[in-house]
Amino acid sequence: MEKLDNCIRNHDKEIEKMCNFHHQGFVDAITELLKVRTDAEKLKVQVTDTNRRFQDAGKEVVVQTEDIIRCRIQQRNITTVVEKLQLCLPVLEMYTKLKEQMSAKRYYSALKTMEQLENVYFPRVSQYRFCQLMIENLPKLREDIKEISMSDLKDFLESIRKHSNKIGEAAMKQAQQQKTFSVALQKQNNVKFGRHMYINDRITEERNEIVLKHTFEEEDENEEEVLTVQELVDFSPVYRCLHIYSALGDEETFENYYRKQRKKQARLVLQPQSNMHETVDGYRRYFTQIVGFFVVEDHILHVTQGLVTRAYTDELWNMALSKIIAVLRAHSSYCTDPDLVLELKNLIVIFADTLQGYGFPVNRLFDLLFEIRDQYNETLLKKWATVFSSTEIDDMLRKSTNLLLTRTLNSCLLNLIRKPHIGLTELVQIIINTTHLEQACKYLEDFITNITNISQETVHTTRLYGLSTFKDARHAAEGEIYTKLNQKIDEFVQLADYDWTMSEPDGRASGYLMDLINFLRSIFQVFTHLPGKVAQTACMSACQHLSTSLMQMLLDSELKQISMGAIQQFNLDVIQCELFASSEPVPGFQGDTLQLAFIDLRQLLDLFMVWDWSTYLADYGQPASKYLRVNPNTALTLLEKMKDTSKKNNIFAQFRKNDRDKQKLIETVMKQLRSLVNGMSQHT
Repeated sequence: MEKLDNCIRNHDKEIEKMCNFHHQGFVDAITELLKVRTDAEKLKVQVTDTNRRFQDAGKEVVVQTEDIIRCRIQQRNITTVVEKLQLCLPVLEMYTKLKEQMSAKRYYSALKTMEQLENVYFPRVSQYRFCQLMIENLPKLREDIKEISMSDLKDFLESIRKHSNKIGEAAMKQAQQQKTFSVALQKQNNVKFGRHMYINDRITEERNEIVLKHTFEEEDENEEEVLTVQELVDFSPVYRCLHIYSALGDEETFENYYRKQRKKQARLVLQPQSNMHETVDGYRRYFTQIVGFFVVEDHILHVTQGLVTRAYTDELWNMALSKIIAVLRAHSSYCTDPDLVLELKNLIVIFADTLQGYGFPVNRLFDLLFEIRDQYNETLLKKWATVFSSTEIDDMLRKSTNLLLTRTLNSCLLNLIRKPHIGLTELVQIIINTTHLEQACKYLEDFITNITNISQETVHTTRLYGLSTFKDARHAAEGEIYTKLNQKIDEFVQLADYDWTMSEPDGRASGYLMDLINFLRSIFQVFTHLPGKVAQTACMSACQHLSTSLMQMLLDSELKQISMGAIQQFNLDVIQCELFASSEPVPGFQGDTLQLAFIDLRQLLDLFMVWDWSTYLADYGQPASKYLRVNPNTALTLLEKMKDTSKKNNIFAQFRKNDRDKQKLIETVMKQLRSLVNGMSQHT
């Protein structure tokens, strides 16, 4: 216990020491606390006030937060609506497109749009009521399309019935022209073959081309343009109706209706008028209606699949042929005029040739011609029994006139045309005169008819040869114009005096060429009095001949060296030729047709002017090549001449790197050109 007391006393002393040591700090702390008390009360007041103001300010934030929450909800709703609208918009757009197609009468496209709506778009929005309304409306639209297309088909059938005459007339005229042309060409070939057995195939082919050219020129002068069935009739209603019914799976109904209606129309077409036998126009109308009907059916057969079959057309034709033969036999028996019978025979021939050209058998019609021939002989004998030995004066007068035209007048014209010193102006005047003489032949025929009182339509009346005589003279004058014009061009070209080794061009075109162009301009002014095709042919022939002459001048074997300066000078001359061609010296050319006469020269000069050998060699043989008209052999020949000039003018070229590189490039290009030339010769 004593130890415990001692220990306690010791601890109390230590506590007292500790308290004495920290007493002053405690007092200071109390003092500081008392000082802070006032500040703490102020701080409490400020905190309270701040809290109050913060609560007041927070009320607006709470309101704005609630607004933001509402906006977020609205935004989410809008997004949902947009997503639904984006799902519905394609459907609405397609339906709008369907309405536009219906308004524009594009019914086949409208059916395809309906299929897309049903198969693709409607399943996405089938839960909406507007979609159900659209789905319910589609069958009605399909029925409307069927009714409209059928109405168009009925209008087409009515229109085709009215246009049968025009279609048949055009088809028969075309068949007659083709037959006339084939016969004329065959006769010409037979004459050429009999007279010139030794002529090779190439010359014969060239002469045939000349015959074709003259024949086409005569047809252009004497015949009107023959329209085709596609140009006379719009078949689009049939195509649309067929496509629409096919798309609706009801093609058989359409085919049956079309064939039934056309059979009814065939029966109406085959019914002749009661007075058909009185005039040739009655027979012609009857034939043209039938031809027009079967031409339309043949067209439908070839442009549609299944609407009209060959078996159907053959059956229809056999039925029609029996009716046609019966009608012709009945009505021709009333004909007492041999001219009418002859015209009927010619109509039957053209009618048969036309339909035979479309693949219809016409042997029975040819058999009918024998009956028509016998009837023609009988009517002819009856009519001319009292007229034979009375036409001798007319025949004598016409034969004498023909001798005057062919031997005397035609020989004089040809001798005049072939005179070596006759000028181009005189040839133009001859062409104008022969044109007027040809037109005057009609009045000469009328004059002879008035003297002899024998009609020109009489079967045995001799015809005047004036038309063919003056045409031959005119064609000879035209050919002489082309020859004289080319000879004149050769005279100017012979005046050319190029310095083929010049280092720089003169900067202007050569004098001989400008004189030639001025001559051509003046002479083509004179050609304005000629027919358009003659003037155009002469102009094109002159430009082609000039282009050929200039090309031959470049490639002349006697010309050994050509400098780049000479090429540039030559290019200036060719530019003048192109400007002349583009100035339309003769009206009537389309686009740049006349400029194409110089296309070979232009591409060759462009190749050498820009030195574009990489493009030429890379694109050679391609249809879209920039230098398609440049022959490798021609390019090689010209390049060899330029290489020789380069060697001569560059004696010390081996000491200059650029010149050595250029020489290597030329040699490389020449090697590749030789490869192309060898490849062409081996292929040939």
